[in-house]
Amino acid sequence: MKKILLIGIISLLGNVTPAQNSNLSGGVIFDGEPYLAVKPQNPRHMVVAWMGYVFLNRIMIRTRVSTDGGINWSAAANVPHVQNGHTSADPSLAFDSQGNVYLSYIDYDPYFTSGAVYVRKSTDGGLTWEQAVEVIAFDDDPGRFPIDRPWITIDCSGGAFSGNIYITTMNASPAGAPPYHPYFTRSVNQGQSFEPWRYADTTGWLSGPFIAKPMPTPAISSTGIFHCIYPSLVFSQNLLPQFVLASSADAGISFSHRSVIAAPSTIAVSDTSAKKGYLLRVNPSDPQHFAFIHLRNASGDADVFLMESFNGGETWNEGTRINDDPTGNGRMQDLVWAAFDTDGDLAIAWRDRRNASDTGYAAAYEIYAAVRRKNEPDFYPNFRLSSEIIPFDDILFQNGNDFMCLELFNDTISAVWGDTRNGALNIWFQRSYLDGTLLSCTRLADEKLPSLKITNISPEQVLIESEVITEITVFNIGGKAVLRLNNLPGNSREIINLHNVPPGAYLIRVQTTHGSITARMMR
Repeated sequence: MKKILLIGIISLLGNVTPAQNSNLSGGVIFDGEPYLAVKPQNPRHMVVAWMGYVFLNRIMIRTRVSTDGGINWSAAANVPHVQNGHTSADPSLAFDSQGNVYLSYIDYDPYFTSGAVYVRKSTDGGLTWEQAVEVIAFDDDPGRFPIDRPWITIDCSGGAFSGNIYITTMNASPAGAPPYHPYFTRSVNQGQSFEPWRYADTTGWLSGPFIAKPMPTPAISSTGIFHCIYPSLVFSQNLLPQFVLASSADAGISFSHRSVIAAPSTIAVSDTSAKKGYLLRVNPSDPQHFAFIHLRNASGDADVFLMESFNGGETWNEGTRINDDPTGNGRMQDLVWAAFDTDGDLAIAWRDRRNASDTGYAAAYEIYAAVRRKNEPDFYPNFRLSSEIIPFDDILFQNGNDFMCLELFNDTISAVWGDTRNGALNIWFQRSYLDGTLLSCTRLADEKLPSLKITNISPEQVLIESEVITEITVFNIGGKAVLRLNNLPGNSREIINLHNVPPGAYLIRVQTTHGSITARMMR
């Protein structure tokens, strides 16, 4: 679940100046946690979903589609809320073997009086979405709120369970007293309905009472075996915190469990701001080859590590540090993601701060990647996916920017992430060859911002500067208009008097002949 800091929103038409990375979202309030899915039957067909603020509609899931490898994109589409007053979060996407694409996400009342994880199906490649199907509701496990961070995976193995859809979730923030659990739910009829949920942990392998959000990260092997990894801390099971692998060869009817790593406290990343997501991937060309990507701070700062198993998770190696900046330099890495190509090449990406002048989380950053070719022992040198170093913005302290995403097909990386280079958290897209050569992309945002400058010239007066101003409306954060000035003469400067407006945070919408833009304003 996400509580979003509002900083601005835009709704208008036009083009945006090209940039080396492509801005998929173009919003000026908030766009976060993108997810990218590439159609295996045609890797030039891709769908992106993200969380975007929509005025008077809270956060909605927004989607765009490209059928030419990311050169051109459809207009952004909003996925409707299941109920009025709801907000949405945490999208993930997956194609099935017939080319249908499925979207999982949360739609809920911010006060947690209603809500659930839902799945929608698209039969036209992500351009339109069918009605939402409920997967697991906020009160299905009373008091536990099992609807946070859903991940979707689909069995495309061609085996007995091919076509099954699996959803994993974890406890949301309002969950009461422990214990906490990772959750597993499945559909055996192409998403028409979902069967009753179950825990992915069990006696002897419980997640336990200390980890309030035991997120499972799922993957399916080319032989149709479901796997997920989740965190555990139960002293009667292991004196150390550990990650546990749960595997099911019968589509989730039963699970076997094994330890991946039991780590002393020096391995844990203590910075509460770091985006500490972890990821399980299974090599499509070798169902016994697992990759577990996570963060460690064994050298005093957070580094990206890869652990691997070559025998189906029975044993794991000690792990390899992936970021190749100097060890122990105080530069934190986080926001990891990874993907295998169909032939076994592996790409890992993350948010990197090696070139920042400051240490810690609140430092300038870039998006980096590393690649290892199939059958090769070592990774190539790290390379940059983002086209520039990006100054830190305080919005990154908020929720809703916990993950990036990438896919790897035909030796080409396609990646999406959120960054703040333009003063708002937007979604950016880049393609790269495995050797690090960045492919030129057209900036994709289909919205153009009229200029807007807001200046407090006195405690009660604000100067608005834009282009041919025709109307100004001030809203409270709840969306109620508290001041409206219309039929303005079209000047580039207007002074508004806020004498009757109580101090606080507001949204101000400025209508111009080129469109409207809404931004955050303090009184």
